[in-house]
Amino acid sequence: MFDSHCHLTDERFRKDRLETIARASARGLVGAVTIASTLEDARVALELVEDHEELWSTVGVHPHEVSQASSTTLAEIRELVSANPKVVAVGETGLDFHYSNAPKKLQKSWFSRHLQLSRELDLPVIVHSRSAEEDTIKMLEEFQGSLDFVFHCFSGSLEFLDAGLALGGYASFSGLITFSNVEMEEVVKRVPRNRLLVETDSPYLAPVPYRGKRNEPAYLHEIIEELSRIRKEEWQEVAEVTTENAKRFYGIK
Repeated sequence: MFDSHCHLTDERFRKDRLETIARASARGLVGAVTIASTLEDARVALELVEDHEELWSTVGVHPHEVSQASSTTLAEIRELVSANPKVVAVGETGLDFHYSNAPKKLQKSWFSRHLQLSRELDLPVIVHSRSAEEDTIKMLEEFQGSLDFVFHCFSGSLEFLDAGLALGGYASFSGLITFSNVEMEEVVKRVPRNRLLVETDSPYLAPVPYRGKRNEPAYLHEIIEELSRIRKEEWQEVAEVTTENAKRFYGIK
């Protein structure tokens, strides 16, 4: 299994971070990318992944956090990426109009900067999009064919998925698919095998039967189980395909 998106630097893992990684490995996890939400978060993540050959990290500023970004943030992101070979993507970035953590205009500005940097550095980009499907696609269209991206924790419409796939994007599914959503089942079935990723987004969105508890990479097993049920494919087959896809997307040999 390969967890394409988790947040191992989260405070909720502070007391048992190493045990959490060990539990996941015991259930078959061969790799995970811990995603940065801020520059400070990215620095902590880079310290963690240096000591674990099965872990990689990203650098970027989450749309909830862009109000805290400064005139030097982009240069600092570029510097962290250049100095660390275990950085495999830019992000998490994107648009979140569901909450009002940052003005829409500012979110768009920083999303555009992340996309430009991703293209410049030849790294894939992790896209967060909530209640902003039209704007997200419109901005990605400006970079069509020049960068790789994934819609992380996909929960959008079929139209949004199709538009993203048409632009060459990937779709990653989390524990949300275990929450009995018939519409999501249709979305899951639509994704081509070579564009399919899985993630926990831990410590958030623990899948059934752990719903309501702290999520962790070990629970990727249940997410793959649900994917295999919906897509009518063997568990092992889904695990192998999504691992292969994640390594290709992130450029991991």
